[in-house]
Order: sequence, then structure tokens, then C-alpha cells
Amino acid sequence: MTERIVIKPGREKSLLRRHPWIFSGAIERVEGEPESGATVDVVDTRGSFLARAAYSPVSQIRARVWSFDPEERIDESFLRRRIERAVDARRRLGLLVDDGACRIVFSESDGLPGLIVDRYAGHLVCQFLSAGAERWREAIVDALVDALRPRAIHERSEGAARRKEGFESKRGTIVSEDGADAVEYRTGRLRRRFVVGTGQKTGAYLDQQRNLEHVARHARGARVLDAFAYTGAFALTALLNGAEQATLIESSSEAIAQARSDADANGLAPRVSFVEGNVFEELRALRDRGERFDLVIVDPPKFVHSADQLHAGSRGYKDVNLLALQLVTEGGTLATFSCSGHVDAALFQKIVAGAAVDAGREAQIVERLTQPPDHPIALNFPEAEYLKGLILRVY
Repeated sequence: MTERIVIKPGREKSLLRRHPWIFSGAIERVEGEPESGATVDVVDTRGSFLARAAYSPVSQIRARVWSFDPEERIDESFLRRRIERAVDARRRLGLLVDDGACRIVFSESDGLPGLIVDRYAGHLVCQFLSAGAERWREAIVDALVDALRPRAIHERSEGAARRKEGFESKRGTIVSEDGADAVEYRTGRLRRRFVVGTGQKTGAYLDQQRNLEHVARHARGARVLDAFAYTGAFALTALLNGAEQATLIESSSEAIAQARSDADANGLAPRVSFVEGNVFEELRALRDRGERFDLVIVDPPKFVHSADQLHAGSRGYKDVNLLALQLVTEGGTLATFSCSGHVDAALFQKIVAGAAVDAGREAQIVERLTQPPDHPIALNFPEAEYLKGLILRVY
């Protein structure tokens, strides 16, 4: 008997729009006893085919759709085709440069739910975050080897998404030619390095690579403040593009150490100051001392993880932007970001506008920023759109 999910009457509408998530509340019954990650057919109450999906017995997202084509089998060939399609898209964008970095697979947006693959020069770092991706991990690794011939493939399958699927975290090297544990790559002119298994996400935040250059256009001759700096990519890129001096504020000692290393590697150390501490407290201290900066960059971590955190998270975004606006020189620039998917672009602009009123500052939007083309947004999966930014001229 074919293992199937039968959808409740009226709950198939999202699937007819090709949304790839099936929540537990939409399921009338499960036929058979599918294991975690098993492929199941999804049908309506009349038995009509809707999709083919990976089953997750413990997640609120009970199944993630692989395909809406009733003729398409989910096997090694299917995964290979999807991976080759994703790789080809990045190749046509000119992103597969030898010493560069980019996202190769962006989960649902590339038709591979729960799979993230980032490329740092010759190294791949993978996250298997769903039951389906976990079940097919060996086939996925084989397909990545054939498509990209990497020097190594590392795993960073961690975080809340994986726990919700019922899996423990995994971290380690899956494939390696030379056993090297450090990865060196470039973002534009900036030379960067990280040790495999350290850092956030897969090692760095590749979604900001293009925005680094956009923000750096405002850096010539500037005194720069980079808040929530992580490893300092915004500040260091600004210095490479003519900024005079930069101050980095970051709470992670590990990230500060990497920022120092990258500053040294790029010959920028004499022009950088590092502050390890609570960003909100340090911003208040700078304000109270009367410090001002020509370019202030605010790129905080996600403040809103779920809909019920929206109010508190919005308060956090307003507070940090109010402090940042108070620190910008007359006619200077604020570059501010949110990576919270629950905060859309319109709400983010409203929050920042409210912060400007409270700070007694006037501001103009010079540029709107978003995630780069290696983080595409599938039209049937708007949840993939999460990063938004504003570059403001402040008076």
C-alpha cells in the first residue's frame, strides 16, 4: 500500500497554489506508517493527487513537498537534477569564482526543502535541516561531489529548525581531500578566513555579500561605526573603500578574534578599534559621551523568531535604530537591517521612521536593500524573503 497523506476538505488550497509546506492541522489522516523522511503521496479526500512530499512525524510542518508532478519519482536522479539546476543558476550569475563564496542551495526556493549548501572557495558547508534532507543525505553529498568537485564537504546541521524535525545537531567533515580545517575566500576585495565548525550558520553570513559594497559606497572619508559587527565585514569593506577609521562592536569574543585576524590579513588593523560588549549598552555609552560617526551600520541578529514575538522584537528594532540615529553626524548615513522574516519591509520602514521621530532626526531613504540572487525567493514560497535593509541620509 502506498503511504499517503490525506488532506482535510478545503485545506488543499495552499497546495494548489504550490506552497511546499503541509502543517499537521491540515491532515485528515495518514495512510500507512511512513518513517521520518519517507516519501509520501499527498491527496485530497477524493484521492486526487496533490503533491509528493517528505514526511516528518514530529514536526508541526508534517510534510515538505518535493514535487507537484505526479509523474516525478523522488530518487537519486531527482536530487541530482535539482542540485545541478541550482548550481547552474549560480554559474550563470558568475558566482562560482575560485576564491569566492556563494549559496549553492537555498532550501525550498531551490526545490530542496530543508537543505542549505554554501560554497566557500573549494569548500562546501551543508545544513540538513529537514527529515527529507536527512534521509537523502548520502545521495545529496554524492550529487554535490559530482556537480562541484569540492576540496571538502563539511556539515553544520544545527539549530531550532533541525530540533523541530526531531534530530540532534551534527557538525563535522563529510568529505575532505587534504584535511584542512581553515577556509580562505574573498568577498569582493576583502580577504576572509574561518575555521570549519566555528562561526554562525555555515561560517559566515553570505546573504550580506552584495550589500557590503552598497554600504561601502557611502564610506569615503568616513568615520564608521559597525554595530553587531560579527566578524566586521561591513566595517572592513568600508575601510577598503576609503573610510578613515572604523569601530566594531560585537558581543562574541570568537567573532572579535576573527575580525582582528581579517583586519590584519587585509592591512587594516591600524584603522580599526574593537569593542567587545553588549551592543545596546555600548551604543548608549557612545551617545552619552557625545560621539558621532559619518556612517553607522546596524545589522542585528534576528529579534523575531515567531509571530508571538513580533511586538517585543519590533521594540528591539526601534530601540537600536533610535540609538544609531542619535550617533549619526549631520548629513551622515545609517545602514540598518532586519533578518526577521516576520518583519516585512513595510513594517521595518515604519519601525525605523518611528525611531527617527523619537530621536528628533530627519532621514531620507537613499537605497533599499535585500538578499542577493544566490538567495532567491520562490514565488510560491514567500517565506524565503527575510532580509531587508535601508540606507538613510540623516539630518
